[in-house]
Amino acid sequence: MTFGYGGGGRGRGINLRIIIALVIAVGGVISYIAKRSVNPVTGETQHVAMNASQEIALGLEAAPQMAQQMGGALDPRSDPRAGWVEEIGRRLVERTDASKSPYVGNFHFYLLKDPDTINAFALPGGQVFITLGLYNKLSSSAELAGVLGHEIGHVINRHAAEHMAKGDLGNQLALAVGVGASDERGRGAMAAAAAQMANQMVQLKFSRNDESESDAFGLKYMSQAGFDPRAMLKVMEVLRDSSKGGRQPQMLATHPLPENRLVEIRKRIEEMYPNSIPKELSEGEALPK
Repeated sequence: MTFGYGGGGRGRGINLRIIIALVIAVGGVISYIAKRSVNPVTGETQHVAMNASQEIALGLEAAPQMAQQMGGALDPRSDPRAGWVEEIGRRLVERTDASKSPYVGNFHFYLLKDPDTINAFALPGGQVFITLGLYNKLSSSAELAGVLGHEIGHVINRHAAEHMAKGDLGNQLALAVGVGASDERGRGAMAAAAAQMANQMVQLKFSRNDESESDAFGLKYMSQAGFDPRAMLKVMEVLRDSSKGGRQPQMLATHPLPENRLVEIRKRIEEMYPNSIPKELSEGEALPK
């Protein structure tokens, strides 16, 4: 009698775990589907975790902390290099389709003091950063426009908000797997860890896609602002040369390898201008050092 009761209890426990797991999974999917928004610039329907006002608020809140991690930002009023970053960034926003975005009055462009890190990045809502380490590798305002245009592309395409929504969904599904597979031997924790790793790998793939998309927008915006898009090739050559000796395999990197980006960018430029680059597009001025 006791044995039969125990077996039935285990069966009911398994069924209960599966039901709870399904509830968690379905709830995560419904929540993700509900986070739908049409991008006002691209017209694309996206699943995003925040509205534009929330993105702007989050970016403004995080910007000082992000800047401080790399030595703080140089003052454009006293440093001509920071002034150029601000000027080229402003030109890219005002003279391109980025001016149609809800972030247009909230874009800010910062030159960070870190001379060793070669990087540029953007926060949600329009906070764009480039390190002195990368700036010093550039030679012209057109190359700077390529870097900043790429980061503006991330903002316009709401990549951060998309990743947050996808991350929330992935976490819910990983939790559901863990609950459904749990047992007395802790196998649920192992299943949850495996599911979480799979979710992270999916996010890496999305990151590489985002980088390619932002490259395309960077080329578009720098051309609309009057810069020769071929300057983006020089930026990729800088990144390629700087990454030699210690880069990750592409499978585990959040950015496509510079060599691959060079090929893709050349193809996009040929598609944009199949005959020749318009003469009115400028190679830009030399940057102050």
